[in-house]
Amino acid sequence: MKLATLCYIKNPADKSTLMLHRIKKENDMHKDKWNGLGGKLHAGESPEECVIREIEEESGLRIKSPELRGFITFPAFDGFDDWYVFVFTAIDYSGILIDSPEGNLEWVPDKELYNLPLWDGDKIFFKWIEEKKFFSAKFNYNNGRLIDYTVSFY
Repeated sequence: MKLATLCYIKNPADKSTLMLHRIKKENDMHKDKWNGLGGKLHAGESPEECVIREIEEESGLRIKSPELRGFITFPAFDGFDDWYVFVFTAIDYSGILIDSPEGNLEWVPDKELYNLPLWDGDKIFFKWIEEKKFFSAKFNYNNGRLIDYTVSFY
């Protein structure tokens, strides 16, 4: 079992989202996909502490007050482990973007997000984030393909 965070940093002024094009890491299960930022929780770390740390490591930005938007279960997503992911958004940030070791960072206009090569499940839960629904979902993938999903809203 792996615990992780995922965050979408939003810029309300120009209606864009900071996205990461995963092209730099070897053997990356997300290779060539566009993702939000985040990563695995360290021992003793809260999801909020993790997402703040991961955002700074991957982007150079320091987020304040990340907002928990949902929780996703990905059974055997990498072919082995179940991943449990806390999904956040953030609009309050400071700093200057760095050259990320994970991939290329880009502010993408929100209207263009769905045109990116995303995981199929991302296209589904993006709508829930836009609708400001808190969710708990399970996305079942097999060999990188979305098979099905379930969701509860709160």
